[in-house]
Amino acid sequence: MAGLSSVRNDGALLLVLALLVVAVTFAAGCTAGTGDETPAPGAGLSGTLSVTGSTTVLPIAQLAAEAFMAENPGVDVQIGGGGSSVGIQAVGEGTADIGMSSRDLKETEKAEYPGLVGHTVAIDGIAVIVNPANTVESLTPDQVRGIYNGTYTAWDQVGGLDGEIVVVGRDSASGTREYFQEVVMQKDAFVETQLEKNSNGAMAQTIAQTPGAIGYVGLGYLDNTVKGLSIVVNKTAVPPTVETVKAGTYPFSRGVVMFTKGEATGLAKAYIEFILGPDGQAIVEEEGFVRVD
Repeated sequence: MAGLSSVRNDGALLLVLALLVVAVTFAAGCTAGTGDETPAPGAGLSGTLSVTGSTTVLPIAQLAAEAFMAENPGVDVQIGGGGSSVGIQAVGEGTADIGMSSRDLKETEKAEYPGLVGHTVAIDGIAVIVNPANTVESLTPDQVRGIYNGTYTAWDQVGGLDGEIVVVGRDSASGTREYFQEVVMQKDAFVETQLEKNSNGAMAQTIAQTPGAIGYVGLGYLDNTVKGLSIVVNKTAVPPTVETVKAGTYPFSRGVVMFTKGEATGLAKAYIEFILGPDGQAIVEEEGFVRVD
């Protein structure tokens, strides 16, 4: 009888184990992925994104990065400046994921980095700026070019008070300088006495601190520390504003671009799509640029 009892006990144990296996299998089947699940909070994009280049695009990139990272806590967007040429070289050589530029690619860059793809995220005007104490309110494109090529050296030669013109420009890595030389200067050489600054911020600060200075910055850098001059077009003085750039009446404007090596993928694609979306374009507008949506 003891042997029979042992067999019955073993059988009961086996039955219990079998039922447990069935229960676990059933539970696993109920929770197995079907492709329709909602990700857990905080799940989604992750990794590091490197963005560098134009200081014109920098305010958009920085604020967009903050908003993008707030939506994607697993993402770290690292933003750097240096100028358009720096950004294009970095993305072309693979040391950055996105290269910011305030100009199109040069022919030499197209040849050296044939796989780069541009994504225009905003339109920007280039404002010619002077110290707020300067009495000049407007200049013609020819007068601006004449100041920067050395034809005019005193403010009274272009409608202002007597005083030396201190010419301030951007460094050779700047996309804004490239555009300025191509469109405003019509490829004239800059006057040799020109002071060179490596960012829009440094340019604006120099003009604010130098009564006789003249410079140029992206619209997003206009504030009450400098005065943006109107540009006379067909005898009409056109101020540098978002509205005149959008209307096409202001003569100095260009697209600002984010370049990727090949079509954007992964984090780079998500970040650029964010900037081109409603929240990103709101940042574009708030920073004094023209939306592209």
